[in-house]
Amino acid sequence: MSLLEVNNLDVRFALRRGDVKALRDVSFSLDRGERLGIVGESGAGKSVAAFTLLNLIARPGYIAGGSIRFDGQELTGMSDRALRRIRGNRISMIFQDPMMTLNPVLSIGEQMVECLKAHRRIGSREARAIALRKLEQVHIPSPEARLDQYPHELSGGMRQRVIIAIALLLDPDIIIADEPTTALDVTIQAEIMDLLLELCEKHNVGLILITHDLGVVSQVTQRMLVMYAGRVIEQGPTREIINDPQHPYTQGLMNALPQMATPGSRLNQIPGSMPSLDNLPSGCAFHPRCGFVTRPDGSERSACRTRVPEFVASGNCRVACHMVAEMLDQERIPAEETPR
Repeated sequence: MSLLEVNNLDVRFALRRGDVKALRDVSFSLDRGERLGIVGESGAGKSVAAFTLLNLIARPGYIAGGSIRFDGQELTGMSDRALRRIRGNRISMIFQDPMMTLNPVLSIGEQMVECLKAHRRIGSREARAIALRKLEQVHIPSPEARLDQYPHELSGGMRQRVIIAIALLLDPDIIIADEPTTALDVTIQAEIMDLLLELCEKHNVGLILITHDLGVVSQVTQRMLVMYAGRVIEQGPTREIINDPQHPYTQGLMNALPQMATPGSRLNQIPGSMPSLDNLPSGCAFHPRCGFVTRPDGSERSACRTRVPEFVASGNCRVACHMVAEMLDQERIPAEETPR
């Protein structure tokens, strides 16, 4: 049994004009010590999926269906009091902006000690010693001096390391990192991702990395999900998806990487934009932007416009695409033609 199992998760936001489906039929799993990447454009549902795991979505958002099982426990119907024993304690989260996460009027040490005392019966001296060890683990220079500093006295990279240290305070089983390097320059991004990778491997911590950067995903994660308009449209081993993307949307994301363009020419891009969740297209949500709705012979795949694609197995990956399903059907040898 996986450490975390998400099945058919459905999240909606109740608005006056009707419910908006933010997540639709999302399923994935995470083993202990495994690193999973979730990628997609802004609005794909990546952060909503992460927040839902700990029921951090605010009203009018709610879980309309599905299951989230962590270490054998069902989280979707769990009381707030029971969830507080899991949040931060066994599942920690690293948010995008450290300045929004850290309290500007408390020193780093005060915040870390307060976090430990909220979850454990522990004295201030022991809590400070643990905080110091965690700052050392994330390679912060002069950690003892940093404990008495305030967030505004630290650089962006240092603040993000502090956030990671706080996430590690209670030795969690899973860390959810929601675009942890968005506001950092490239060299600091690399250092932070190397640090997360080192900590996961050393302490056997599971990692869910949410990002739009396919380069980061390819270097850090073992498996990945590609999301579009609130639905997972491709998932499988990271290396296989990066080397041979099956879904047209994943292919578009790969082709949009700067290294895929001819030097001196414009960067490749996926035409159009992510649809509004309260006005999703019929059939496959990606079909208005997809160049494969029309076959090479000029005929149209009408299913793309009328039916939501089911998942099909392609190698070790699962893909929700009518074109891929059609290609796989054409490759299969009918039973009566199978050589004896």
